[in-house]
Amino acid sequence: MEWLQWFSKPENTKPLALIIFFVTFIGILVYVYGSKKRGKRLESYRDIPFLDEQDSTKDKQ
Repeated sequence: MEWLQWFSKPENTKPLALIIFFVTFIGILVYVYGSKKRGKRLESYRDIPFLDEQDSTKDKQ
């Protein structure tokens, strides 16, 4: 149980947390931009908030 006390010290956990978050961030980037097909699909989702607006303006005219 000695190794659990190692996690209780901030000087040990801060660098470990930084490494974990950085690896997670890089993993997300690789997942999103790793495949061109997936990247294009996810990029098309950025227009979703404006699609409803365009449909409602067409209905009014």
